[in-house]
Formats: sequence, C-alpha cells, structure tokens
Amino acid sequence: MAATIKWWQQAVVYQVYPRSFQDTNHDGIGDLKGITAHLDYLKQLGIDVIWLNPIYRSPNDDNGYDISDYQQIAADFGTMADFDELLQAAHDRGLKIIMDLVVNHTSDEHPWFKRSRQDRTNQYRDFYFWRSGNGKKAPNNWDAAFGGSAWQYDEQTQQYYLHTFSTKQPDLNWENPTLRESVYTMMTWWLNKGVDGFRMDVINQISKLPGLPDGPLKPHSQFGDARVTNGPRVHEFLQEMNQEVLSQFDIMTVGETHGVTPADALKYAGADQHELDMVFEFQHLRLDNSQHGLGKWSTRKTPLVALKKVISDWQVGLEGRAWNSLFWNNHDTPRAVSRFGDDRPAYRVRSAKMLATCLHLLQGTPYIYQGEELGMTDAHFTELASYRDIESLNAYRDLVTERQLLSPADMMARLAARSRDNSRTPMQWDTEVNAGFSDAAPWLTVNPNYRQINAAAALADPDSVWYYYQHLIQLRHQYPLVTLGSFELLWADDPQVFLYARQWEGWTWLVCCNFTAETLSRPLDQYLTPTAKCLISNYGEQQPNKLRPYEAWVYQLA
Repeated sequence: MAATIKWWQQAVVYQVYPRSFQDTNHDGIGDLKGITAHLDYLKQLGIDVIWLNPIYRSPNDDNGYDISDYQQIAADFGTMADFDELLQAAHDRGLKIIMDLVVNHTSDEHPWFKRSRQDRTNQYRDFYFWRSGNGKKAPNNWDAAFGGSAWQYDEQTQQYYLHTFSTKQPDLNWENPTLRESVYTMMTWWLNKGVDGFRMDVINQISKLPGLPDGPLKPHSQFGDARVTNGPRVHEFLQEMNQEVLSQFDIMTVGETHGVTPADALKYAGADQHELDMVFEFQHLRLDNSQHGLGKWSTRKTPLVALKKVISDWQVGLEGRAWNSLFWNNHDTPRAVSRFGDDRPAYRVRSAKMLATCLHLLQGTPYIYQGEELGMTDAHFTELASYRDIESLNAYRDLVTERQLLSPADMMARLAARSRDNSRTPMQWDTEVNAGFSDAAPWLTVNPNYRQINAAAALADPDSVWYYYQHLIQLRHQYPLVTLGSFELLWADDPQVFLYARQWEGWTWLVCCNFTAETLSRPLDQYLTPTAKCLISNYGEQQPNKLRPYEAWVYQLA
C-alpha cells in the first residue's frame, strides 16, 4: 500500500500570506524577497510545501483576491524575476510552491472585464454574467458575501453584472468555453514555469444554477447556498480542467469548497473522480457561528462534542476513498490558539501544542498558517480604525450603522473574535521595531505581544511551540501510520476530552487532548499498558488517570 502514496499525502504545507510575512523594500508591505529570505527557517521547521496567497497584479480591493492580471506580479510584492528567484531557491531546498488560483472572479480592472463592459455585443461580454434588471430592481435577490446586493448596475451599458463578493470582483461565466480555455492556458503557463500546484479559491462556485433564479433565502447569508455553490456543471468543469491541465503535471491541488459534506468531497476529490486531490471543508469552522442569524459574527466557543463529530465524519467518510486537508486556521479565520485554545499567557503554549497534536495526528495533509508554529494570537483590536479587511468593515457598517442590529461595543467584540485581520497581522520575527517585519509603518498593525511571542525567542527555547511543531512533522515523515492508519473516535460524548486512535498493520497510536483549563480525571489506565510508549507530549510523562490543563500526548500501544 505504501507504494501508492502520493507525495502530497505525506507532505506538510505552510501557508504564507505575503503581505504580512516579511518586508524587504521598506514600504510596510511584505514581498517575495522577504519569503526567499526565510526559506531556511521553513526548511528547518520541516515543512514540504509553501502555499502562497495571491501575488498577482491587483488593485487590492480584497487583498489580492481581485486579480487584474494573472500573469504579472503585484508591484507591492516585487517582480516576476523575484518570483523566479523564490521558486528556484525553494526547489533548491527541496521545497515545493503552490499558487492561489482565483478563477471564480476577476478584478473589474482585468482587461477581460474592461472589454466586457464596453458594449453589449463584444466577444468578452459573455465572460461574465450581465443581466437586465427590472427598472431599479436587480436581476435577482442574491446578496454578496461582503454585504449588499450581488448585482452592480453599470451605467455605460445599462445592465447589471454579478459579483458574489466585492463589487470590484465580477464573477466569471464558466459556461463560456472560450473563457474556460483562457483559464486553462493561464494555468498551464504557471505549471510550465515550475510551480507545484494550486489552491483553488471558492472553486465550487464556478457553476451557478441555470437562470440565476431568486432564492427564498439570501444566498450569502451563509456560504453553501445551492444557487451559487456546487452547481450542476461544476464537476464537468473540474474534470475538463483536470484532463486539459492538471493531469499533465505531477502537482497537488486543493479546492476551497464552502458548504460541502464528506459525500460532496468524494465527488470533488474521490480517487477515481479525476478532479482535485483534496478539498478544504468548513463544517468545523461554523460550529461557533451566531445562533441569531448573524453568520460568523459571534463570540461563541466551539462545542467540543460537535467538533469531534465533524472531524470523525470526515476522517471515516473519506478513508480509502479520498483525502483530507487538515487545518485550524488560515488567512480568512481567527488564530487557532485564540479560537479553539486559550491565548492567556498561562495557557497559550500548552493549548497551542495541544491543538497541534490533535490536528497533525489525523489522516490528511496538514496546513500550518504562518505564525501558527509560534502560537501567535488574535490581535484583539479595540478600535474600528485598526481594521483593514473589507468584510469586517462592511459588516460593521451593515449591522451597526445601517440596520442597527448590534451596538458598537457588541460588534467590536465580534470583530475581535472573528475578523479576518486577526490572522493577517504581520509575522512576528523578533523583538525589534514592528516585530522585525518592517522598519516602516506596517500596512496592518503588529500585534503588541510580539515582544513575548516571536520566532527568535521560539528558536532559542527548546520547549517552544516551534520545536513541538517540528517534532510533529518529523513523526508524520517517519511513521507510515500517520499517513495510512485508520481513525477511531473514542469517548465521543465527552465534552472536554478529544481521544482517538490511529491503527495500521498491528500498530495502535492513542491521541489524547484536554480542551480545557481544568485538571480532569479520566479512566486512561484502561488503554495505557506498561509497555505503552510516549511519542510526544506537551507535559512529559502522563500522570495516572489525570489530564492537566490543555494536556496532550500520543502513545504507541502496540
């Protein structure tokens, strides 16, 4: 069975948000040369693949997810020569690089869209969704993900265009075969350049429901609405993409797919489907959503029993048939230790290690978001002026200023808990000015706790979160059980402890994680025989039938 393992199944991916990683040209914005400068840091950590958030030319309405030229580098990040240098330097170190592919939409400043909006009859008109409204009424009742209508009226041609995100992000019409061929040509260009794959942004939105009908609910009150996701031709499009492009290269692909279940994932990433290698699912990130119709804007904590069920459903549902992606956080979510752990100084390190243990011993490909290996925390901004994220600012205007559903203080608490800017604050390298990220004013405020939490301090401390991550990565690379073993959830109804077993060829590993700040008593001796061997722990040897606050350990039983 080991002979059938794909390289990306044993890999660990490190996500770099270029704007916040390292500035080298003194403008307060991270750049490609900054990533190249830290490749040895990443190599030492032990990761295999770097995923770059978008670095393409963009007016930056949505931090690069509004692309105006797919084959040029944004000036903020450098030049194509800088990218070529980064790619070569990574490959020289045995590291692979995957690009963020954003093809559900472009920027309204992309040449395709500029030509599209010139008149109603040009050849690019059908690259996008243009529709006539009814007077001042939009073509349908869809809402955009960032608030407001999903339709924008254009005076020049007196029609509306569809944008399921910002007004500056018009959706591409994948029903048009010329559009699809243009996308495939662009993808092939990057792969011929030597990139090692793609993370595909909202890729399950590329097929809309025919006719774009009204819905009984606002489609983007939460992602996953049937009118804009998992559409009737999405698998046809992805199979065509695979045949025309992906199958021609030894690469990895992962699709961002809101609103999918394990059954859906078998269609997108099933071993015999010829579409994607894996998908990002978000069920585990919705368990703490608002219970009052406000979507992600909540201060609730994730209930552990529900979290365990979602993870178990995916582990069991995909085993032997598809492949899981494993992640606690990314550029669109709060920091893991603040959301699922405990970022108070007394518990931050323990809970960060506990969360890492829980995730990295599951079956799938783990994704580490930059700074996660340091135990970086949410920003805890207290002023609206500190935020830069378009989604956060639009939500404040909608919920506080316009609809007055929340008080300013209540909304600020929800932003502090859920804003995307929590994960986008600059990487904390050392105790120098701006955490060593830049000697100029950063585009987004540095988290003040950088004097305590930074890479220099972590590398100097053998007991740091950083070295714990390095050890977990080594375990994954060393033991086939982590890649190939089956998963079994134990104590499914325990609201405080996540206990599971991994088994492969007669070997059993037991993974135990205390998700609380309490010391717990549990009958663990029934599993831990005298011959059990501790492989990793955030405390050291386990105490008989006790779990200390945020304790985590992995034992090999046989």
